[in-house]
Amino acid sequence: MGRGLERRYIFENDDDKSEFLDQLGRSLEKSDAVCLAWAVMSNRYHLLIRVGVDPLSRLMASLPTGYVVNYNRRHDRSGYLYQNRFKSILCDEDEYLLKLISYIHLNPWKAGMLSRLVELDGYPWTGHAGL
Repeated sequence: MGRGLERRYIFENDDDKSEFLDQLGRSLEKSDAVCLAWAVMSNRYHLLIRVGVDPLSRLMASLPTGYVVNYNRRHDRSGYLYQNRFKSILCDEDEYLLKLISYIHLNPWKAGMLSRLVELDGYPWTGHAGL
């Protein structure tokens, strides 16, 4: 997971979110990793990734950096975008895995971005609709 510096937006619009997801796809292909769940919100993102051959640190070195370069160019800005290095949690139990998937996919609803839970089925910025 990652958060914007001072909790500021890291995704200003849908184009930013699409760019981030495109960058995620490219990074996953290069690292042979699989994203099991994701949610992109205005000031943060959550990803549940099963690593491949390469360590998570290599994937996460290319994803945020590539996104920030394009974000800064599009929004005519410079400097840091993220509050800190990404945060990662090791998940090695099936029960915890299911809880994490649910937590990530429900995040936009719990944050009040959707008025009803059923809206999550059509919400394009989480992997929930793809399940």
